[in-house]
Amino acid sequence: MAENNNQEKEEILENQTEVKEEEKKIKEVVPKQEYDELEDRYKRILAEFENFKKRSGKEREGLYNTILSDVIEVILPVLDNLENASKIQTEDTEYKKGIELVLKQFKDVLASKGVTEIKTIGETFDPELHEAVSSIQDENLGVQEIAQEYRKGYKIGNRVIRHSMVVVAN
Repeated sequence: MAENNNQEKEEILENQTEVKEEEKKIKEVVPKQEYDELEDRYKRILAEFENFKKRSGKEREGLYNTILSDVIEVILPVLDNLENASKIQTEDTEYKKGIELVLKQFKDVLASKGVTEIKTIGETFDPELHEAVSSIQDENLGVQEIAQEYRKGYKIGNRVIRHSMVVVAN
């Protein structure tokens, strides 16, 4: 085993010597100034390629979020109808339980894709998140405070898929 290690060390030393000799030959063949220019060009191209990989990754992620939000936007009316169906009073408790389970499953799927509801009631009106459809005077509520919600709004990360339709106080 010691002999194998010694042989491996000798081979490594020989390889290193050969590599150094090759480098000397290359440096002798290519003038130093030209070698430095080529090395600089190589480093610049490598940096450009790294930037390209980062940029294309961001573009791919942005495209994914755009497509996802477009698909979810057309599905949201179905979610609204399920929520309305779950609010209706019925004597058939199993039917109501079924609607609530489907609604929960639907919301879980949206949450798994990063879709969140926009908070409304009790929050301050934000035109980037909310769409004011009416205004009321109420001394119990603060200025620009949301009093009612007509339609829920949703977003993915910071991107709004659908604005909340709200009633703003004062």
